[in-house]
Formats: sequence, C-alpha cells, structure tokens
Amino acid sequence: MMLFWPHTYIILNIDVWKVSEIVWITVTAQRSKVRGSLGQQPLVQNVTVTEGETANMTCRVDHNDQTSLQWSNPAQQTLFFGDKKALRDHRIELVRASWSELTISINEVTLADEGMYTCSLFTMPVKTAKAYLTVLGVPEKPEIDGLTKPALEGDEITLTCMTHGSKPAADLRWFRNEKEIKGAKEVNASGRTFTVTSSLQLLVDRNDDGVAYTCKVDHVALTQTPQQATEVLEVHYAPRVVITHSLTFPQEGQYMKLECVSQGNPSPDPVLWTKDGGDLPDLDRMIVEGRELTFTALNKTDNGTYRCEASNHLGTSSAEYVLYVYDALTTPPPSTTPPPRPTPPDNTDPIDPHLASSDPTNTSHRDPNAMGQHGTDHALIGGVVAVVVFVTLCLIIVLGRYLARHKGTYLTNEAKGADDAPDADTAIINAEGNTHAEEKKEYFI
Repeated sequence: MMLFWPHTYIILNIDVWKVSEIVWITVTAQRSKVRGSLGQQPLVQNVTVTEGETANMTCRVDHNDQTSLQWSNPAQQTLFFGDKKALRDHRIELVRASWSELTISINEVTLADEGMYTCSLFTMPVKTAKAYLTVLGVPEKPEIDGLTKPALEGDEITLTCMTHGSKPAADLRWFRNEKEIKGAKEVNASGRTFTVTSSLQLLVDRNDDGVAYTCKVDHVALTQTPQQATEVLEVHYAPRVVITHSLTFPQEGQYMKLECVSQGNPSPDPVLWTKDGGDLPDLDRMIVEGRELTFTALNKTDNGTYRCEASNHLGTSSAEYVLYVYDALTTPPPSTTPPPRPTPPDNTDPIDPHLASSDPTNTSHRDPNAMGQHGTDHALIGGVVAVVVFVTLCLIIVLGRYLARHKGTYLTNEAKGADDAPDADTAIINAEGNTHAEEKKEYFI
C-alpha cells in the first residue's frame, strides 16, 4: 500500500512470516525516486509591488532531478504544489510549472498579502528559500484645509495638507506658485498605512493675492504624475494711490494727462479728483474719464495742487500732484525733485482735502516743473543777501580806518598847565599864558 506524508512519498512493503506461532512483520521503507543532491538549491528573489497590481513569485532550481517544488504563503499555507493548486483563492494563478521552475501570480495584491513566502524543494532533507513580498500603499489625493476666502491683509492663517493610505509614509511638499517653501510635517500610523499632515503658517499681505499654494505628494508608489492639491489665495486690502503725468515740463497750450493709479482689493472705483481742496473749476478743459484727468489746453489758471482719492471698505488713500504751467517760450531749468509718492492708506476716516492742501510742509507728489517758480524766488533772495553782506563789509572797513586815525593821547587845558600849579584855576591860567610850553597836537580827518 502507499501512504502520503506532507513532504515525502513512502512505499511500505509488508511481508508476513509465521515462525513458532510468532508473527514477524518486517517493514521495509523505501523512498521512491527521491534522492538528495548537494548541488540542488531553490533560488528566489524579493518582490515589491504596488497595492492593486499583480505580484509574480518565481522559484528556480538548477540541475533538478525531477524533484517537486512548492510555494507557501506567510501563514504556511500551500499555494501550489508543482502544478497543483492547493489554496482556493481566485487571485492566485499558475504561470509556469516545470522541474526547474515554479512561478505563480497574485492578482489585485492587498496590504494583507505582504510577508515572507517560502519555496520548498523536496529533497532529503527538504531545502527552502524565502522571498519577501512588499506591498506599497498608494497615498490618496491630498486635501488643503484652513483657507478662508477672502483673507484680509495682516491676517495669520494656517494651511493644512493631509493625505491617507500611504505605505511607507509619504512626503508632502509645499509650493508658492513655482517656488518650494517649507512646512511642518507630522506622521501618524493608521493600521498598515500612514496618515501624513503638513502645516504652513502665513502672515497674509497684498502680495499673496492671487498666489497659488500647492501641496504635492511624493511617494515611491507614484511612478507618474504625483498627487497634488492647489488653492488660490484671495486677499482684500486697502488701496494705495500714485499719480502719473504725461508731461515733465508742461507749457501753455499743451495737452496733458494725469492718471490716478490705484491698487486695492476690492478695486477702488471710481476715484475722486479735486483741485486745491475743491471741485475742478473748468470741466470743459478738464475732462475726467475713469482714473484719468485730461487737460485739453493748459494755461496759467491750471496752476495748483491736484488730488486723487480712492477708497474701498478697508480704507482710503490719496496722492497729490502740484502743477505749474510754464510760458510757451520759456525753457525751464532741469529739476531734481523726486517723483510724487503715494500717501499711506487711511484705514479709519477719509482724509480731509482742505486740511491736506493747507499743510505747507506737505511737499510730496509735487511735479518737477513746480521748481521753476521757486528757482526765480531763490535767485532774488540770494541777490538781496549778497548786497547786505557787501554793505556790511564796507561799513566795517570804514569804521576800522576811522578808529585807527584817531588813536592817541589828548590833554585838556587843565592838564596843559598842571605843572607847578597849586590848583585848577592856576593851571588854566598857566596853560593860556604858556606859549613856549610843549603843545599836544590834535588832528582831524
């Protein structure tokens, strides 16, 4: 009879003899066509596959003498013995079976299939080789939370990017438009997979308006385009205003245009134009179209301070331009006055144009051509100062010469007759009668 054990075939031959009423049973065991060979050894390789794909497990033997091969799973369940399927799992199929190779495939691999697989060669003794099947968990598409629309300039917000299901843990990268920026990463285990979170803290300003923040997932299972999520930041901020002009040295009769360039979100439309704190005086020649103020033909009456004001619900901003119109034949001197600058936005109350125009120290936004009038004033003042200095120097010289000519000793009549005189009267008489005495001379200019 023939009996089967898990790893061998054994044939038992039983012969019975009766000797002196004693039954002798001789059992002879022989191994059928199973002979060990020192040169036989199964060869396998570790396999890495992405979840949901197909894993091929191959076991090869060089110079096999027709000995059977077997694949078993990490739970030591036999999958295939030669070309015979042993485990009822529709995902496991035979690819190739011969005396030198046994290859099987596992379709739709799951994370539970990961582990150590064993290939056995049934020689005496049995030889085995182990191959580890690694299953990669594919990370899910990331999600970005924490974005408020719209954000206000000056707000502090935290953007959070999260992805689930990665194995090993995925890497998250942040990009501001195309430039990579660093976030704070956190990894948490969730069963066989990992949940990865990355946070990005922002202090919002107007430069962030319209900027795309992208969170990308890097993982070994993503062989093509990485998973990513993008959010575009919308920022509301108070306006800023600056005035540009078409002429550097405006002259009478010329065409000129002023443009009020304002930046704000929401857009500060429309803008308000004023002159010297009041309304525009001549709307026939001063035409307002949107943000532009156009002078069809300049004249001297257009001289003054022009103010542009823009506002939205977050604040008000204004800029000023001082216009001086030159005579048509006058060539104005070059000016070094810097270009006009915008006044900072007022986030509380609108600016009173009457107060702004009456401030003599406010020199911003003045046109370089305004320096022509002030240049004439400066020349006149300089000439007056030069004349005053010259007259002062002349007076000092004359006074010095006068004092130098009158320097000396002067005697009264009493002093002239004081020699040998007992009293003042006698001294005066002696001075009048002493014609031979030494006289002090007095000089006049």
